[in-house]
Amino acid sequence: MLAALAAGVAAQAAPATNATAKGEAKMDQATFAAGCFWGVEAEFRALKGVKETAVGYTGGAMPNPTYEQVCTHATGHAEAVEVQFDPAVVTFEQLLDVFWKIHDPTQVNRQGPDIGDNYRSAIFCHTPEQQKAAQASMEKLQKTPGYYNRKIVTQIVAAAPFYRAEEYHQRYLEKHGRAKCHN
Repeated sequence: MLAALAAGVAAQAAPATNATAKGEAKMDQATFAAGCFWGVEAEFRALKGVKETAVGYTGGAMPNPTYEQVCTHATGHAEAVEVQFDPAVVTFEQLLDVFWKIHDPTQVNRQGPDIGDNYRSAIFCHTPEQQKAAQASMEKLQKTPGYYNRKIVTQIVAAAPFYRAEEYHQRYLEKHGRAKCHN
């Protein structure tokens, strides 16, 4: 199964690094779903080495979905955050550490008061290396005392097309002077 996932990642994922013509740092890309994308985006934006974030929808079948369509639970998409980061400053493994800490990966299709498949926990891997790192990270976490009797249900899947959410969702908490989704 892991070999099939790795092959799927290689076949579906866009290149994860982009060298710039001006000699700027190479950026890597990561995509995470951990509940309401507003709070997830704010957590990742605060990290040194994260250069850009975008909230959007991924992992479903409908092209170019709207927020309203995703909320019907008929598209299969998760609310997700695409993170552009400088791997010389923050590693994918460090992003994984933050990912695990900012949500409950044992909840199926929900986070706190938000319920539905669009709030599922998922790591959308852009490279086979990300898939291996995500799997190892999840296995390590599952062995920690807090998770002995609680199964981690986070999906680790190949990156799918990412559809940027409507502009009013981008940096939502920042725009509204809020620190969290559920203050």
